[in-house]
This record gives sequence, structure tokens and C-alpha cells, in this order.
Amino acid sequence: MSLAEYFPEQIRQLPAYEGKFDAFKLNAESCDVLFGIYPGGTVIEPHSHDTDNVGVITKGVLLLTMDGETQRFEAGEWYFVPAGKEHAAEFPEDTADIERWIRR
Repeated sequence: MSLAEYFPEQIRQLPAYEGKFDAFKLNAESCDVLFGIYPGGTVIEPHSHDTDNVGVITKGVLLLTMDGETQRFEAGEWYFVPAGKEHAAEFPEDTADIERWIRR
């Protein structure tokens, strides 16, 4: 099974997110919901968003770095990145998540 096949067909039929990683995007009025797919070894360089990002790891591991500190999040654990906060991410193994990008 490919990592994209981890999500049910109803989610895989959503439009693709056009960004720095692969995801299926569910549009909503005040936020976007992304079903992210990160092959092992994926690195996302430091960046920031104009949205609050709240997510849960559903498979694998996220190493999230903010303010010089790296935290490890595993399946079932939630993470939060405030709007405007510079952060970076690493995925040491195949990982999937569900993220809400909440517009202020």
C-alpha cells in the first residue's frame, strides 16, 4: 500500500494541496483541512504561515522545531503552531497527519 492509500478513498478524492508536501485538501469557510502525506526522510525547511496550525499525527513521527527546540510527535499526538511562528519539520519515517489551518 502506498502512503497515499493510507487515507480512505473519500479523502483521496479531495483536491490535491499545492504546497511543500503532498496532501489532500478539504476547503472550509474559516480554515483548510489537510490530510498530509510525508515519505520517510522528508524535511521542510524553516517557514511560517499566516494561519494557526493544529494537527494530529495519525501514522509515523513528526520532529517539529520551533524556537530552537525540537519536539517529537507520534501517532495520536496533537501539535500546534501559532500563526507567524517560524518552524521546521522532519519526518524520519513514512508519516500521515490531519491538519487544520485556521485563518484569523
